[in-house]
Amino acid sequence: MLAPTIAHLSFVRDDGLPLDFIPGQFVQVHFTYADGTATKRSYSLATIHDHAIGPGEAVDIAVSYVPGGSATALFESLDIDGVVQASGPYGRFCLMPADTNARYLLIATGTGVTPYRAMLPLLEQQVVERGLQVVVLFGARSPEELLYGDEFRAAAARHPGRFRFVPCFSRELPDPGSAHSHDDVRHGYVQQFIDEFAPTADDDIAYLCGNPNMVDACFEALKAHGLPVPQIRREKYVSSK
Repeated sequence: MLAPTIAHLSFVRDDGLPLDFIPGQFVQVHFTYADGTATKRSYSLATIHDHAIGPGEAVDIAVSYVPGGSATALFESLDIDGVVQASGPYGRFCLMPADTNARYLLIATGTGVTPYRAMLPLLEQQVVERGLQVVVLFGARSPEELLYGDEFRAAAARHPGRFRFVPCFSRELPDPGSAHSHDDVRHGYVQQFIDEFAPTADDDIAYLCGNPNMVDACFEALKAHGLPVPQIRREKYVSSK
């Protein structure tokens, strides 16, 4: 478990083919409700993508467990070596090769941070090769829900002044002196701190991934700073039973 209600799960294709993907893409897991109605859920791929993924290599997703949720029942009852039906990868919530921006503002809540984890090698490559700046603004209720926080902090340490990891805790701050406590920690919601980074249309491309209320609030805030819609890329995560 990554957090009390979030599981990190790894899967391989059972047909012997690779499940390669572009960082930022997602897969859809297909299953049925208790009454037999077919449904599906989308999960961003969280795997650190630093090479071409080959046959037999696992890919990772982060799954929020929702009390009474049908998808939750599916995953909680899954044994090691169990099988799920899935399709993909899908989506264009990815870093675009033609981007010439000076900075990426990567904003997330909850499991919405998983695509940014997959993007880490590409982001660090661009930091080195073209002097890109990166800000990961990540909202969590408490330090124990800060998914992959160690990996983002390590990236920030490797690129001081170029890569910032800014966790925003809405309920519980980390203890002073703990691993989660540092100067970029904020108390509140991610949308409260957008002004601090002074986004501009000339410099920034923003990515928003997480709960719909956050995505909508940040979208409006970024537009108010003058970012045109094509420079605000969005994915909404809906918890559904």
